[in-house]
Amino acid sequence: MVTENSPTMVLSIYIIIVVLGIVLLLKFSRNKTRKISSLRFFIQIAAIFVIFMGLLIGPFNVPIFEPLGSSPRDRLVGADFLGDQLPDGIPIPILACYYPNGRTVTCPIWQLQAYIFPFWDYPRGYQVNYSTSGLEKIAAVIGLVVAAAIIFGRGFCGWLCPFGLYQDLLTRIRKSLRLRHFDFSEKTNIKLGQSRYIIIAVFILLSVIFGSYAIFGTELIPGTIPSGPEGTEAGIVSYINEPFCLVCPARPLCILVEVAIGALNWSYISQIAYGPFWIAGFYLTSINVTILIIVTILSLAYRRFWCRICPLGALTALFSSFSPFKHIALTRLEKDEKKCTKCGVCKRVCPTQATAMYEQKGGNVTESRCMLCARCVEICPYEGALKLTFAGKTLVKSRNWLDEK
Repeated sequence: MVTENSPTMVLSIYIIIVVLGIVLLLKFSRNKTRKISSLRFFIQIAAIFVIFMGLLIGPFNVPIFEPLGSSPRDRLVGADFLGDQLPDGIPIPILACYYPNGRTVTCPIWQLQAYIFPFWDYPRGYQVNYSTSGLEKIAAVIGLVVAAAIIFGRGFCGWLCPFGLYQDLLTRIRKSLRLRHFDFSEKTNIKLGQSRYIIIAVFILLSVIFGSYAIFGTELIPGTIPSGPEGTEAGIVSYINEPFCLVCPARPLCILVEVAIGALNWSYISQIAYGPFWIAGFYLTSINVTILIIVTILSLAYRRFWCRICPLGALTALFSSFSPFKHIALTRLEKDEKKCTKCGVCKRVCPTQATAMYEQKGGNVTESRCMLCARCVEICPYEGALKLTFAGKTLVKSRNWLDEK
C-alpha cells in the first residue's frame, strides 16, 4: 500500500544509495582507465528509476489504467511543476518513452509531434488537459530542451539516456564474447551524423502535413481532419499521430522490458498490437520492432550505432555544439594543445568516432558527435591534456596513469 509519505521516503532512501554507490566507486575503483566508465554505468542504471518514476514509487493502481498492468500512470511530474501548460512530462533530451510507464520524463520528439498533431489547439490530450495552444506548448518544449542542452549538452546521451544504456550493455556483451567492433569510415560517419537532421526534419514535416487542417485550415491529406474529444480520430492517421514513434526503437524496447518485469500486461499489449504484421499497433508495430532488431545487431557490431543517427541527439547537439550555443554551453570537453602528443588513443576509444579532440589544436573541442562520456579523458595518459569542465570548473581531467603506481 502506498501512503502519502511513501514516495518521499523511498526517494530519500534511493538518493542515499546512489550517493553511497558513487562514493564507493570513486574511492575503491582501482582501474584508472575504467573508473569514469564504471561511474557512468552506475549512474545510467540509477537514472532509469528516476526517468521512469513508477519503477521507484509505484504502483498507484489507477482504475482507468488497470488493464495495462501495475505500472503507474498518474505521476504527472510535468503537471506538478508546470500545471496544464505542459502536463505530459518534463522534456529531457533522452529517449524515454512515456507510453509504458507514466509521464515523469517525456521524449521531446514525441511532444513536438503531438503538439503539432493531433493536439495543436485541442484542450484535451492523453488523459491530461491543456491550457495553452500548440504553438505555446512547442515553444515551451524547445525552450526547455535548449536550456538542458546549454547546461549539460549531449551528456544526456552519454550519462542518462536509457537507450544509450541498452547499447552500452550490448557493447559489454560483445566484449564478453571477445568480438572486435567495427568502425565506419570517417566519410560514412559524417554522413550518418548529417542524416540525424534529415530524420527529424522529415518527421516534423509529416506532423505538419497531418495537422494542416488544425494549423492552416486546409486538409492536405484526405482523412486528416481530427475529431472526437481528444482530436485523435483522424481517419487514415488514427494510429500514426506521432510518426517517429512508430519507428523509434526505444518504444518497443521500453514495452518489452516492462512486460518482462511484470509492470505491463502482455495480454493488453497484444490486443492493441493489431493490423497486418502489427503495422497499426498503438504500442508495437512491425516497423518499430524490426528497427529495434536491426539497431540491436548494428549496435553489437558498431559502438553506439543509434547515437550516430539519433534525431534527439542531433537536436541536443544543435543547441550545444554549434554557434552561438557552443560559446555559452556549460559542459565542455577541453584540450590543452601543449600537453597533447597526438598519440591518437582518444580517437580510438571514442564510441561514436568523434575526432575533434584529436584533430583540433586546443580549447573547446566538443563536437556534435561527442556525448561527453569522458572515455577519452580517462584513457588519455598525459596529465591535463584533456578535461571535462562545467561552468569553467574541472570535473575530471586526464592523468599520467602510465607512470602512477
